[in-house]
Amino acid sequence: MAGVVPDEAPEGGWLDREQLAVWMRFAAVLELLPAALDAQLRRDAGLTHFDYYVLAMLAEAQERTLRMTDLARRTNATPPRLSHVMKRLEARGLVRRIPCPEDRRATDAQLTDVGWARLVAAAPGHVSFVRHHVIDALTPEQLTQLAAIADAVLQRVDPEGAFAELGRHETA
Repeated sequence: MAGVVPDEAPEGGWLDREQLAVWMRFAAVLELLPAALDAQLRRDAGLTHFDYYVLAMLAEAQERTLRMTDLARRTNATPPRLSHVMKRLEARGLVRRIPCPEDRRATDAQLTDVGWARLVAAAPGHVSFVRHHVIDALTPEQLTQLAAIADAVLQRVDPEGAFAELGRHETA
């Protein structure tokens, strides 16, 4: 990869060799980890990682119910993608869409008892996977650093702060 970084790169125009090496390793994690999460959940629970994420967001909501627009925001899903996933999850009895009682123009998504049971059954394997592949691979100091790194990057890629509080209640 040495040829990728010119010796006389314009200032700010290229990554230096160390920056490129760090970026390539981070990009590999970004590529490999989602596929591995998907494979584990598909194998063990018949869910995609995004399915699991949707169910988890509903499980954390009051009365296990969120407006579809709020669920889309929390999962960073486009309305068409979320609608497609909801249709699949509804067909399996894991969620239901119901009219929003406060706004008849809106639709709520609700986790069913079957969906809750599926999430509870999937959680131990998912947590074990995350623990083995991420948490246990790091020292306590590295975990603290990873939190700080994630916060710093989130501030840049999520300037509106839609995901700023994600996971905060677990550590508070």
